[in-house]
Amino acid sequence: MNLPNKLTILRVILIPFFVFFLISPFFDGYGNYIALAIFIVASLTDMADGKIARKYNLVTNFGKFMDPLADKLLVCSAMICLVDLKLIPVWVVLIIIAREFIISGFRLVASDNGVVIAASYWGKFKTTFQMLMVIVIIFNINLQLGWLNILGTILIYVSLVLTVVSLIDYIAKNKDVLKDQK
Repeated sequence: MNLPNKLTILRVILIPFFVFFLISPFFDGYGNYIALAIFIVASLTDMADGKIARKYNLVTNFGKFMDPLADKLLVCSAMICLVDLKLIPVWVVLIIIAREFIISGFRLVASDNGVVIAASYWGKFKTTFQMLMVIVIIFNINLQLGWLNILGTILIYVSLVLTVVSLIDYIAKNKDVLKDQK
């Protein structure tokens, strides 16, 4: 297993630790900062694994499939926690998670047809903005700075728009996958 794939697996392994520190009542006042640090490290592994894979020609089908899945798991678990903490509207998270299920379904159909679909640029923008949104919101949990609340809200809606745009782009580019089933 190459380094980019190990980084992807590390990102998945970090998720339960992130969730534990974010919502655990045992670390009141500073657990969210530990969770934030874990989330940032996990997010950086996303950037690193892609750059390393492309630079050293280590792109694999496992990486093409697992990297976006790891991102979805990380971001969706963060957003579910933020809903629980009443920091993000549930309807926004439902739309975002619905998009992830639709894309995962497309990927499964494509995989059954021997096609691996890599993440698009719209999907990468969406993930980047979702990660920034989570970072800003978690960072501001204890601070409650007005300008960070506004920035967090802006990032929520930019992430939502990018989610919808990336879904439309993904379906438009890959609609033939549904037609060409074995």
